[in-house]
Amino acid sequence: MMIKRFQEWLTSASGLRRILNIYGPYIGAGVKVEYLAKDFREARVSMKLRWYNRNYVGTHFGGSLFSMIDPFYMLLVMNNLGRDYIVWDAEASIKFVSPGRGVVKAQFVITDEMLADIKANTANGEKYLPTYEVMIKDEQDNLVAKVEKRLYIRRKG
Repeated sequence: MMIKRFQEWLTSASGLRRILNIYGPYIGAGVKVEYLAKDFREARVSMKLRWYNRNYVGTHFGGSLFSMIDPFYMLLVMNNLGRDYIVWDAEASIKFVSPGRGVVKAQFVITDEMLADIKANTANGEKYLPTYEVMIKDEQDNLVAKVEKRLYIRRKG
């Protein structure tokens, strides 16, 4: 009974949020998962500028900016599609727009339209490679970086 409850907690949104917040690479980068919706349709992350995540010129290190957004579309899509689908990160690109100072934030949203598009494009068992954009912004809502994440999605069997 206790093991089952623990497993349920691990697969819940609140459990996953807590695990990500103590995940070594996120602690090392200073990333915090602020919010993860119970239905895995939305996530919000932030990162404060600290001595250990600054670059040589005193702004957010680009690798930390990238790491703060890395797994989220995969995790959200995977949890919305269920076990009948394979979902992987396929590729990503990041464009640095302005120096990141202070707190930077990013938001991820999964819509009904996105899920319908995925299901339509994988109905015959073919792979699908959708690309989603993520905007990393500072406290004044200025764009710091634009990231494109491409997922590999295929229906099993």
